[in-house]
Amino acid sequence: MTPRLARISHALDAAVTVFCVGCVLVMLGISFTGSFYMFFTGDALSWTYSLARLFIPWLGLLSITVAFRRGEHIAMSSLMEIVPRPIGLAARAANYVIVGVFALLMIWYGTEYAMNSRDLYMVSDQIQVDARWVASSVPITGIILLIHVLCGVNLFDPPSILDEGDLEVTHEQLVEAGLAPSGSSQKGASGA
Repeated sequence: MTPRLARISHALDAAVTVFCVGCVLVMLGISFTGSFYMFFTGDALSWTYSLARLFIPWLGLLSITVAFRRGEHIAMSSLMEIVPRPIGLAARAANYVIVGVFALLMIWYGTEYAMNSRDLYMVSDQIQVDARWVASSVPITGIILLIHVLCGVNLFDPPSILDEGDLEVTHEQLVEAGLAPSGSSQKGASGA
């Protein structure tokens, strides 16, 4: 992956991650609002559950792109460890094609689905949400997934969580973290 394509894919992944976190926070805020309202008044708000669940398709579908970008597909990673390298390379190529076709199908059929969604979700008497809000999550996910495929995201060699520098820890750092005895207590222990 070229540095420019890597930056595009990384920036898109960061934006999608922030959006997913935002969806979770909105869902939690709506749920807590309903809970606190019920706790203080004894009455339930009828719209909290219905409104919160409208974020689930966005969260679920966009999470696919985040997992794909980060190479977090346990079955494919395990498969790559047990097959010979030439078969693994062929599986990688086939996977890119399959995921690319899947993304194109999501864009094609998802756009048609979103454009033809004319219903309103009646969350409450006052809150109505256009069905296009939920339906548009399908083609947008396809677009993001296709961008990651075209940028050459390496599905089978995910980036390591730890750098080599993270594994080099000095004794002083261990003492500071409370994971090793300090130098003065070591001398006192050996002299006893």
